[in-house]
Amino acid sequence: MSDTEVEILTPRDVPLGGPRAMTVRRTLPQRSRTLIGAWCFADHYGPDRVAESGGMDVAPHPHTGLQTVSWLFTGEIEHRDSLGTHALVRPGEINLMTGGHGISHTEVSTPGTTVLHGVQLWVALPEEHRHAPRDFRHHAPAPVRLDGAELRVFLGTLAGDTSPVPTFTPLLGAELLLDPGATVTLDVDPGFEHGLLVDEGTVRLAGTVVDPAALGYVAPGRATLTLTNESGHRARAVLLGGTPFEERIVMWWNFIGRTHQDIVTAREEWERASDRFGHVEGYPGDRLPAPVLPNATLTPRGNPPRT
Repeated sequence: MSDTEVEILTPRDVPLGGPRAMTVRRTLPQRSRTLIGAWCFADHYGPDRVAESGGMDVAPHPHTGLQTVSWLFTGEIEHRDSLGTHALVRPGEINLMTGGHGISHTEVSTPGTTVLHGVQLWVALPEEHRHAPRDFRHHAPAPVRLDGAELRVFLGTLAGDTSPVPTFTPLLGAELLLDPGATVTLDVDPGFEHGLLVDEGTVRLAGTVVDPAALGYVAPGRATLTLTNESGHRARAVLLGGTPFEERIVMWWNFIGRTHQDIVTAREEWERASDRFGHVEGYPGDRLPAPVLPNATLTPRGNPPRT
């Protein structure tokens, strides 16, 4: 792909969270692209009517080598983790959880939620920080109004606004609301690669149409990104970015490592309830068991080389 093109990543439907699963649309990772910056996982869900779908009920489960980023458009999710955090995920507020060496948590939509709609994102931790201690951060970014758009910057810097939430690699995460028919040009870091996940409307990114639920990828080298809402109604998208993540990773279930043995060890420690992952208080049910490992050796993956 040349630096002037936009690569379109289409979603696939994936059940989330075991026997009481809700379905999400996953655009990262894919065979053609493992990461955008350090962003390595993107699930997009809803709007789901909880009375019909059952909502979200993800029992205690582990993570290693990554950070989770929860961002809602509609609804509310109760978060509990083995750090002792008990927090609510609300629209327009970021909850970022670090599960470097090991953490476990639950995600349950609240009884008052009628419609659940948002994204769940993961960030891969670099080798020097992938065993970082457990951590949890919350931030409610103020809206930034531009001519034709409104945005909320939950990680990094955009349009003069900077999130106070720290990251282990340079990152950008922002929700964009585009007025009907509006065109907006954003100044961005040319060292970043970017991905635009469209939620509502049809958005033209750098001359290429990105349909709802798809993710448009732009390689590093651009100092600006131009977005046009081609819809007759408001469009919403999430802009992700970061410096290319040069390390190759092994990602399986809820674990990120560098080797097959990293994953084997993490799985074994979760199955025997090791202190590595701690314990989540307050969830009325059992932990999620780890899936069976594949017969094949898990091999590290990275992005294809840029041309």
